[in-house]
Amino acid sequence: MIIQHKLEGTHGAFFVEQEGNILAEMVYSSSNALKMIIEHTEVGEELRGQNIGAQLVAAAVEHARRHHMKILPLCPFAHALLHKKPEYKDILSEPK
Repeated sequence: MIIQHKLEGTHGAFFVEQEGNILAEMVYSSSNALKMIIEHTEVGEELRGQNIGAQLVAAAVEHARRHHMKILPLCPFAHALLHKKPEYKDILSEPK
């Protein structure tokens, strides 16, 4: 499964596309160059149970680390996953 990334201004997404249809997507915004705010994660029925949501979050973590960003997970799924795994603690940004 290939996870793609798109960024338009301050809004971006990591997604899985097949034949022009988005099958899974994690959307985020950036309030500045140092913070990624994960807003929503959605996986279509055809991909459920294949760990695609976790792969989308992992792609975001890799992107954040590469660009020296912190992640603020407002999406409940991303929040739970990022707080569950100790290896993700370094990229977490908590609201003030």
